[in-house]
Order: sequence, then structure tokens, then C-alpha cells
Amino acid sequence: MLYEVLHTIVPPVARAVWRPTIEGIEHVPMSGPVLIASNHLSFADSVVIPIVAPRKVVFLAKAEYFTGAGIKGRASKIWFEGLGMVPVDRSDTQAALKSLDIALEVLGRGEAFGIYPEGTRSRDGKLYRGRTGIAQLALTAGVPVVPVGLIGTENLQPVDGALPKRAKVTVRFGKPLDFKGRFDGVPAGRARRQVTDEIMDAIHALTGQERVEAYNERPIDA
Repeated sequence: MLYEVLHTIVPPVARAVWRPTIEGIEHVPMSGPVLIASNHLSFADSVVIPIVAPRKVVFLAKAEYFTGAGIKGRASKIWFEGLGMVPVDRSDTQAALKSLDIALEVLGRGEAFGIYPEGTRSRDGKLYRGRTGIAQLALTAGVPVVPVGLIGTENLQPVDGALPKRAKVTVRFGKPLDFKGRFDGVPAGRARRQVTDEIMDAIHALTGQERVEAYNERPIDA
């Protein structure tokens, strides 16, 4: 109910204020389970995609956003729940496995789940090597993957910015990638790597970012 209420208000207002350019929205299936795989430039990415997508997209968010005290803490919880986000404790040693379980649960309900294959924000604007969790989800759940290219969100909310700014933002949705049956008989590790690389190739085609053949590591204080 909270999501439905906020989603009738926030997206139209946000689109009117920031006027993002949206391309390829017809590629997003209007029903059924689907993975939304995007490059990651800003904290605002997890807000931008749900605002422009034609259906609810569930993202994971730090548990701290849901557990704050006082009015500010309550407002934060309402805001993130209203955007359809689900809390995850990143300090938990089992966080990665729990994240996959949550994603499979969301997909099992026939919903869209958003994920950043790079794992964390790119602080230099480059596109880093994708981690294979995205492939494990796609192959396990047997769902299509819609690649997304975000351009300009690092200016909308810079890494050290507390509040969003006016900036030119483009969101490009690519054609769905269907891996069902394509990797039958392929060793699991190789299949996950190939699927992940194909997804990253599709994201790169949408963004044109310079690529880095290394993983992007999360800063210690992030």
C-alpha cells in the first residue's frame, strides 16, 4: 500500500523536476519475473530506475536506512520502503548469500529485481568487471535480464553529495537477454562467467563507458 501511494506521487514529480531522457522503455516486460541489470554511478541510481521504470523494481538497500531513530529515521524507513527497497545487513558475513535468497524470493513472486553487476559504485566513471551473482540469479531462476545504461547520475548525486542536484540524466533500457537453455551442459563456473560478460557487454553498449578488466572494490568506509 505504501509503495502504491508513494509511486503515484514521487515519479511524476521527480520526472517533472529532473526531466530524465528515457530510451528503450518498451524493452521492460510489464509482467513476470525479470532482472534489471545496470551500471552503477551514484547512490541515486536505485531511485532513478524505480522512478522511470514502467513497473515496480525491487532493489536492496543498507539496513541502516530502515533502522534509524526519531523522525528522521522513521522518514527514511518510509521513503525506502515506499520505493520498494528491501533491507540487507552488509556487515553480515552471509550478506551475499542472503542477498541472493532475497532476489530469488522477489523473482519467485513474479516481480522485477534490480542489481548492479559491478557490485558497488564506480567512483571514476569507468565500467568494471561484472561479478557472477547476476548470472547465478538469471540461470537459477530462468528469467530474462534487461540491461540498463545510466548516464549522468554521478552528477545528479555525487559520491560526497548529501542531496540530489539538477543534472542531465539518461536512462537506456536494452533488449532483454534470455539465457534459458543456452548453457545446458556447460560447467557452472564457465556458464556464470560467460553470462555475466554478455550482460556487461550489453550494458557497455548502452553507456559507452571506458571498461576496466578488474573488479571494483568497495571502499572501507562506504
